[in-house]
Amino acid sequence: MNSSDKQFEKRVRALYQEASQSIDPVTAGRLRAARRTALEAATASPHHRARVLVPVGALAAVALAALMIWQPSPRPHAEGEPTAMTEQQENEYLPPGADKADPGLYQNLDFYSWLAANDSSQANR
Repeated sequence: MNSSDKQFEKRVRALYQEASQSIDPVTAGRLRAARRTALEAATASPHHRARVLVPVGALAAVALAALMIWQPSPRPHAEGEPTAMTEQQENEYLPPGADKADPGLYQNLDFYSWLAANDSSQANR
């Protein structure tokens, strides 16, 4: 620190001492009470939050684990209930695979892409 900083610090300390001695006792008491309240709140808040968040976090973790593990067991079908579609019925709605389709469809793929491009431009007109 240089000498100007030291002189400034001495002047600030003197002003603080003078101001603290000229405060009336009621205001000084209120300031001390406000300071104590603020210090108590500052030290109590993190502990209070931790006491609440730890059980809540543990409960959330247990709930998540239960949801991930729990799976309903399959129910047997009664005779009157409709059953799921068989694989044969599902395949009727799907296009044929490459091994069952006409090989001629795969010979001119460029033609089909050209047709699709020109068909969309015709539809815009």
